[in-house]
Amino acid sequence: MRSFWVYGALCVAIQGFSGCGSNPVAENKTEVRETAKVVQYDQLVVAFGDSLYAGYRLAPNEGLAPQLQTALQAGGINARVHNAGVSGDTTAAGKTRLAFVLDNLGRKPDLVVLGLGGNDMLRGIKPAETKANMTAMMDELQRRDIPVVLTGMLAAPNLGADYVNSFNGIFPALADKYDASLYPFFLDGVVTDAALMLPDNIHPNAKGVSRVVEGLSPLVEAALKQKNDAVLEK
Repeated sequence: MRSFWVYGALCVAIQGFSGCGSNPVAENKTEVRETAKVVQYDQLVVAFGDSLYAGYRLAPNEGLAPQLQTALQAGGINARVHNAGVSGDTTAAGKTRLAFVLDNLGRKPDLVVLGLGGNDMLRGIKPAETKANMTAMMDELQRRDIPVVLTGMLAAPNLGADYVNSFNGIFPALADKYDASLYPFFLDGVVTDAALMLPDNIHPNAKGVSRVVEGLSPLVEAALKQKNDAVLEK
């Protein structure tokens, strides 16, 4: 568990900084404007999150979106996974840009994989604010009739029991309220293994992302199948 405690210590040390994995503006802008121009796919999945989604300090094919796309296609699902991860994003920033991203895709996505909140925790933002922002995003996706797979985040244990309990309850509650699939902790089985983490002990390396995808892809596959089944029944 050493690396998880290191993760906790780092979280406290950099609270009030620019946020988890902030990169130059160029990195943040390149993916947002990317549209669904690739023609040979049947389904569109949007991976909407922060640096954990953006592929912080990874090669273009090593981040969450490309690895998830590869896993889906290997499983016989001809899907394109659009990288809408922006390093440094809080839930407030995500709430602000969500509609813009969805409106500029060129088509309605079949599924959104949504994961934000880590930077809120790093900055010590009140869990009530994080929950309100996440709720607003879930409301927007529900209004557009877009299914969601949530990836949860856990607060560092040294932030105090009150904060931890309030923060950690956000994602299960949202999944229940909106009937969304939930991957409870994005870094499950990763943050505790130094071989799967970058030297900052906050972001996964390429092998760490592969571990995340191993756990996450079955939920994404199931959500896409459920969506397709519902369409066929209509």
